[in-house]
Amino acid sequence: MFVPGKALDALGITGVQARVTTGPGRDLIATSRVAEAGTNGPVPPDGYFRMASTGKALVATVVLQLADEGKLSLGDTVDHWLPGLVDGNGNGGRRITIRQLLQHTSGIHDDDLPGYTTPQEYDERRYDTYTPEQIVALAMKHRPDFPPGTGWSYSNTSYVLLDMIIEKATDRPWHHEVEGRVLKPLRMGHTYLPGNTPTLRSPHANGYQVFPSGERVDVTEQILPDPGGYVSTTADVNRFFKALLGGKLLSPARLAEMRDTVPVNKEIQAFWPHGRYGLGLVERPLSCGGNYWSHEGGNGGYITLNGTTDNGSRTVTVSMSTALGNSPDNALRQEQAASNLVDHALCDGPGNGQDT
Repeated sequence: MFVPGKALDALGITGVQARVTTGPGRDLIATSRVAEAGTNGPVPPDGYFRMASTGKALVATVVLQLADEGKLSLGDTVDHWLPGLVDGNGNGGRRITIRQLLQHTSGIHDDDLPGYTTPQEYDERRYDTYTPEQIVALAMKHRPDFPPGTGWSYSNTSYVLLDMIIEKATDRPWHHEVEGRVLKPLRMGHTYLPGNTPTLRSPHANGYQVFPSGERVDVTEQILPDPGGYVSTTADVNRFFKALLGGKLLSPARLAEMRDTVPVNKEIQAFWPHGRYGLGLVERPLSCGGNYWSHEGGNGGYITLNGTTDNGSRTVTVSMSTALGNSPDNALRQEQAASNLVDHALCDGPGNGQDT
């Protein structure tokens, strides 16, 4: 039987919703705990949440579609599309390719935006907004983590640059391309960008951040920078990964490129043991043999893990409405508990989690 997991409850996660999709009309849905702390209201099984970095897989899919259409090449440099933008402190857009942006091998330092590390900072900064140019400029204040193509380091700024390149290649807002190429064809009607609206559509569980001080704060109301600002549901996220790995969005050659992976760095290996990163897609091993594909996301009080088998025949999304930021150990425990739930959901099926 598919259940959200006692390990997550034991960690004090306020609410969990999970969905396994195995075919038309065959979703297995489960929820745990409450939608709002201090109440008895259940977590809505179709609730909205901020998908954060899961949105990188949407952006990567659009970039690969554009490559298939000859509108850009993965070997193009950043300077080819955005001349002079990546420059200074040893950074150079002439040496960084689109492929390296997609795979986090560009070396661009991931400069965290002025976010919040205390409840007071959350109150002061939750409505702050940034242009893509401002985000890139913050990263350019740092030297690269390594020369392009010689290492791996997670970089949100790389995906901001990809958004800008999509706009240059299509002469349209990048999110219009995501909508027209992915969301509408897949009927992902519950996935949207809230823009400068700090609230979520209903129904939703409230999102909570546990700060280093131990304080648990409702952080539902805030503005996140794109592309991490997407809001979605477990049904829509499953629909996307099922279609992507099922070959509905990319040609076989481009999907193979997307799944051509490199090892992640030591810091991320702690969260993704034996994990590898492709072009906007993460490869992780299954306990029952083989591997699965995913892209998790975490921000704004919501942590989301997901996974799908090689051909998209079985897909799972787990959304948690609490981010345990009170210690690195608790953040890791949350990741491990949710990863175990994803693994269990993918392995507990026909073929012991393997494609059928």
